[in-house]
Amino acid sequence: MRRISVRLLAADALLVILLVSCGSSKSNASNSNSVSSAASASVGNSTIASSSAATATSSSAKDVTSMLDIKVDDSNAKVPKVTFSKTPFQVHKTTVNVLKQGTGAAVGGNQIAVVNYTVVNGVNGQTIANTFNNTHVLIYLKDPTQFPGLVTALKGAKVGTTETVAVPPADGFGSQGNSQYGVSATDTLIFYINVQSATTPLPGASGATVSPQSAFPTVKMEGTSKPATITVPNSAAPKSLESENLINGIGAIVKKGQTIFAQYTGVIWSNGKVFDSTGLRDGLPTGFLVGVGQVIPAWDKVLVDKRVGDRVLMVVPPADGYGKKGNQHAGISGTDTLVFVIDIVAAV
Repeated sequence: MRRISVRLLAADALLVILLVSCGSSKSNASNSNSVSSAASASVGNSTIASSSAATATSSSAKDVTSMLDIKVDDSNAKVPKVTFSKTPFQVHKTTVNVLKQGTGAAVGGNQIAVVNYTVVNGVNGQTIANTFNNTHVLIYLKDPTQFPGLVTALKGAKVGTTETVAVPPADGFGSQGNSQYGVSATDTLIFYINVQSATTPLPGASGATVSPQSAFPTVKMEGTSKPATITVPNSAAPKSLESENLINGIGAIVKKGQTIFAQYTGVIWSNGKVFDSTGLRDGLPTGFLVGVGQVIPAWDKVLVDKRVGDRVLMVVPPADGYGKKGNQHAGISGTDTLVFVIDIVAAV
């Protein structure tokens, strides 16, 4: 099953949902109208051709409802209203209409785009999610589990761009739809998107190597596409949280409440078993909020105030991990001490 991680802000909570997806294609239009166990947390192949001209075109009248039928009332900047007069609104290709051309750099296929959006169902106009009110969405374009329609819309878009995007089922929830959000297998989704910024994650930890403590586990890295090899010493596990840098990065300092992207491996002290690793998922970094209770306590305590580029080794007793209940899904008992090696590759 193909899936995509999209962070959607519901009325009362930030939801991480899995959306089924598949490959995408797109046409373009333009007019002048305005986790992992620790972190509880196919791309279009052409760039977006956009302009601020006062006309709009579509690939074919048979393939797409006119994007000019979508109207956006952003008089309330925190709750923009997306409407359309013709129902159902339907496209068969991801279709982009640039409302305002940004002046920043174009978003690259290896970048993390920071966006706000409102998304509505093209059948009934029902709002599915809105992030303009108090949050934003981070979309790592290189991640193959991302929403193809959004990747298509964002790749090549300039920072500062505002656009509407119509996403067919094939580039969205797929053939099964999403009953939780009232989206059927044939519903087109309409996004109103503002591209706020973009950042490029590091390929891995980068900086000065630090000699590890003699009593600590040792770490051997063989690229990012496989788990790190963590060798635990033949001794009793520490009773308290311990950590050290193996590489001192020179990037920005991680702040409480930021989303950091990291490559990591976690093992159980008692048997050295790998229970989670980005190396098992093509080495792509995982993003998660830090310092606000969205990850295990050890990560909140240790990773805030670290730097992008750091490689951090962390020994985590149960109290700073999953507590007395452990994590049955990951094979972690309530008495297991854990070891993590974490490369911080971006902070947004």
